[in-house]
Amino acid sequence: QELLEFAERFQTDTDCKNYLSEIKWEKGFACTKCGNATYQERKDHSRTCNKCSHTESSTAGTLFHKVKFGVRKAFFICFEMSMTTKSLSALQMGKRYGITEKTARLFMHKVREAMKSSKSHPMNGDVHVDEFVQGGKVGRSYGSKKKKTACAVELTPEGKVKRLYSLKIEDFSSDSLKTLFEQHISKDAKVTTDEWRGYRPLAIEYDITQVPSKNGSNFKALHTMIHQVKSGIRTTYSWVSAFNIDRYYDEFCYRVNRSQSKETIFNKIIRRMVKADKVYQSELICT
Repeated sequence: QELLEFAERFQTDTDCKNYLSEIKWEKGFACTKCGNATYQERKDHSRTCNKCSHTESSTAGTLFHKVKFGVRKAFFICFEMSMTTKSLSALQMGKRYGITEKTARLFMHKVREAMKSSKSHPMNGDVHVDEFVQGGKVGRSYGSKKKKTACAVELTPEGKVKRLYSLKIEDFSSDSLKTLFEQHISKDAKVTTDEWRGYRPLAIEYDITQVPSKNGSNFKALHTMIHQVKSGIRTTYSWVSAFNIDRYYDEFCYRVNRSQSKETIFNKIIRRMVKADKVYQSELICT
């Protein structure tokens, strides 16, 4: 039903461009060339400055800029990536929308770029932290080719997952683990970890309690999320580079953290796509 309603609302590229223009200029128009505030709106919802005649499209300066396969298809990809309960591959999206796998992957990375956390709302309350290796068992492994990751969940009073963040780390040292804390965990949080020694130096700045893992039984909600993150990547993608692994984590966390607000999740990702800084292809593709 949600997909049918979405398709009915956005029937053409022009419908999508109108939606983008409403978001882009919600605080008023200002010509990017001369700063003038008056304009003429075109049929495609671009705006032409009344003073210098510069015309700006609704996609200019957004992550939809120069989308070669049409804004409507781009909207559908955004919708699917934000609403799905399972990860989507570029191969799937390419076949579905009649574009190449490479083109689909590049645009999907742009969406993932918009999905990354602002880091302005650190987790508070009851927070559990652990680490894992992508492609291995839950816990620590020092295999050089394994992608090492730190993961944290904020729990509700009932012990359910409220928020989740995952981050690639270089190793399991205190210095590496500290990055997750600095980016996503408030110093007022009550943090629980297992007895790994790498957390001990962090207890100087953070309220950390260390308890035995008991094969994950003391961290059930966290280990459930770790399993979902690992299996989602392993079963969807044939290979994920260390260069882009955080983008896939950002996508997964974005959906989990907004799973209770499905009615606004699409609007939020489009707003982020409009407001995001420009991203160059070299920043998205590992060469």
